[in-house]
Amino acid sequence: MVKILYKPLGLLFGALGGVLAGAAFKRLWALLGHEDEAPRATDQDRGWNEVLTAAALQGAVFALVKAAVDRGGAVGTRRLTGTWPG
Repeated sequence: MVKILYKPLGLLFGALGGVLAGAAFKRLWALLGHEDEAPRATDQDRGWNEVLTAAALQGAVFALVKAAVDRGGAVGTRRLTGTWPG
C-alpha cells in the first residue's frame, strides 16, 4: 500500500529535484567562470571540449540531486509509515 501511495509523491519529488538540479548546475557553471548559459550541442561558436564538459557536468549534477531527493523521500516515508517504499 505504501508503494502505491509513494508513487505520486515520488513524481512530485522528481519534479522538485529537476528544478533544484537545474538551478544548482546553472550556479555551478557560472562559478566555474563560464557564461550564465551552458552551451548547447548545436552551438556553432562553442568547441567540442566545452560542450561535452558542460553535458557531463550537467548529467552528474542531475544524477546527484535525483539520488539525494529520491533517497530523502524514501527515508522520510519510512519515518512516517515504518515501511520502506522501494
